[in-house]
Amino acid sequence: QVQLAESGGGSVQAGGSLRLSCTASESTSNGASYCLAWFRQAPGKAREGIVTVGSDGTTYFAASVRGRFTVSLDSANRSLHLQTNSPKPEDSGMYYCARAAGFGGCTLRHWDYQYWGQGTQVTVAS
Repeated sequence: QVQLAESGGGSVQAGGSLRLSCTASESTSNGASYCLAWFRQAPGKAREGIVTVGSDGTTYFAASVRGRFTVSLDSANRSLHLQTNSPKPEDSGMYYCARAAGFGGCTLRHWDYQYWGQGTQVTVAS
């Protein structure tokens, strides 16, 4: 069973720099299709998918973060990184990485993902 672990959360000033990492317990480079994603959840709000990364290299960003966030996959180190140099207070929340089988394409629907990390808290101060 895949285990995921997020790191890099904490407090950051708006307009500062934020980099989150997600490390998997096993390689994604085993030939099987997969989807990796970052989600976030603010208190009292629904879990929001913000970016997907498919095994074919395609990425998709939610409108709320498009143009501000970047994502990179380091297959050798089994890590997925999420970065922004323009965080806003509304980016605050618990950030989770998740993994799913890639059949049928990647989605931003949290119920499509079988494996989840424990999350890392991000607070963006204005």
